[in-house]
Amino acid sequence: MSKRAAIVLAAGQGTRMRSARAKVLHEVLGRPMVGWVLDAALEAGVDALVPVVGHQAEDVEAWIRAAYPDTDLAFCLQAQQLGTGDAVRVALDATRSAETALILCGDTPALDPVEIGALLQDHEDGQRDLTVASFYAQDPTGYGRIVRDGEDRVLRITEERDATDEERLIDEVNAGIYVVRRALLDDAIGALDPQNAQGELYLTDIVESLAKEGRSVDAYVLDDPERAMGVNTRAQLVEAEWLLGAKTIADLLDGGVVVQDPTSVRVEHGVTVGPDTVLAAGVQLLGTTTVGSGCHIETGTILRDTSVGDGVHIKPYVVAELAALSDGATAGPFAHLRPASILGPGSKVGNFVEMKKTHLGAGSKANHLSYLGDCWVGQDVNVGAGTITCNYDGTNKHKTVLEDGVFIGSDTQLVAPVTVGARATIAAGSTVTEDVPAGALALSRTRQVNREGYDEAYRKPREDAGKKGTS
Repeated sequence: MSKRAAIVLAAGQGTRMRSARAKVLHEVLGRPMVGWVLDAALEAGVDALVPVVGHQAEDVEAWIRAAYPDTDLAFCLQAQQLGTGDAVRVALDATRSAETALILCGDTPALDPVEIGALLQDHEDGQRDLTVASFYAQDPTGYGRIVRDGEDRVLRITEERDATDEERLIDEVNAGIYVVRRALLDDAIGALDPQNAQGELYLTDIVESLAKEGRSVDAYVLDDPERAMGVNTRAQLVEAEWLLGAKTIADLLDGGVVVQDPTSVRVEHGVTVGPDTVLAAGVQLLGTTTVGSGCHIETGTILRDTSVGDGVHIKPYVVAELAALSDGATAGPFAHLRPASILGPGSKVGNFVEMKKTHLGAGSKANHLSYLGDCWVGQDVNVGAGTITCNYDGTNKHKTVLEDGVFIGSDTQLVAPVTVGARATIAAGSTVTEDVPAGALALSRTRQVNREGYDEAYRKPREDAGKKGTS
């Protein structure tokens, strides 16, 4: 264990969330709440993470281990949730070699890592034994009050139900974040007494016990108390999303991105967008999506785990997942790019085109009403309207290959496995079941026959008979 360790309290059930899922795994902008807290701790300069898990411990631990494979982690189990003091108690052994312990709640996703870093630095520069984060509340109702003496020294934190009328007037309140000299933590936690209706150990009580010992105790006043908000209900989860979503949009604007309607655009954690890109109303950029510079992403587009190069134009209502659009590509409107769809440089996918496991080469086009599945398309290929690859035989998927310069006429069915050679042409309305040589014309439809006088001889007499039958 290194110099700074963060104890992250993530054991609670969160009954007010009305959910079967552990509270800290509920997502804010696509990332579990506890992930935001762990990120903030690491960015603030913590060397090791000590998550205290309890409710759905295996699920919480599994997510954290997968998300932080190269981080110094030590998990501690709080089998019974007996208060915040008890949660820190189970983490004592795991943090014994640390010099400083930062204590955070796993349900505070909006934490500002810069401010947490400043709190740590202030604590260490002041050579204090305990620093508690506080803020001034316009309405302190429900918060623990920071009680100071006449010389402005912190004496204790008094919960509202225990506060005197005078103490209830105090507007400096507890933010639930602590930094403590680790060597003092064992005795401070050991001195906690569960003399309350719940029989719980309250971490707030260490403030008074250390102050009474004459230890150096003070409060660090946060600049932005909103960032310390805890999430206990669905409404607070939405509030956290709004707060972090607004910050994300502000960061994009500062980075040169145009966001035309910030209230309707959703950009999840981990998404990156390059400068001079325009995001229109209703755009959603989700998961690990990356967008280059100089792109135009129009209304209603939803991109999940998708890579977008520079100068890409995505027209309205495109949906893409695990796809890639290279520089200068165009997609939409109303295109569906399913996993492993790749648009090469300058390629185009248009109205109501669906792709899946398909590579569309540089300069190639599929502009209208087509399905391309399990397909490799070379460069400068034209795929006519209504073309489909028949890639599934009921048991297995098969591949279609269209080599460079191929021209596919409208309403063509390509029955895989099949290869169309370079610069071959497929006549409109054909069903292709065999490989087509390079430069050849493939034509599989039957010869057209016109029967003169059909209307007078057959169609019109039937219509007249029908009219007589209904009179």
